[in-house]
Amino acid sequence: MNNLGIIRKNPAGMPSPVGNYSHITKIPRNSELYVTSGQIGTDQNGIIPTSMNEQISNTFANINILLNSEELTSDHIIKVNIWATEKIDWDYLYEKWAELFGIHYPSMTIGYLLELGLPEIKIEIEIWAAKA
Repeated sequence: MNNLGIIRKNPAGMPSPVGNYSHITKIPRNSELYVTSGQIGTDQNGIIPTSMNEQISNTFANINILLNSEELTSDHIIKVNIWATEKIDWDYLYEKWAELFGIHYPSMTIGYLLELGLPEIKIEIEIWAAKA
């Protein structure tokens, strides 16, 4: 639990998460909910790099801009959905993940798809956040 009233937990009797996420994230009643569109790895000029890791880096930078625009922090994030079209370099993604979340992980879903909105997009990340 953090000072925002959001609870993240892995209940007793459940298998441990296979990655850096929590099985359950509970938000307090009457919280304000924020849902982002899927964020992609464009740079500040709208260019989508060909490297998956560059796209990951840009995507996390774009997520930070969104959070800052609403005076949110990673503590407010309750759910992350990640879609990718090719194998994710988990060491690299988790490096960026740790920079954003530290050790307080939100709930997360990951899916691999054949294609996202544009053929050059390799990863897309959607954020759900709550502010009490």
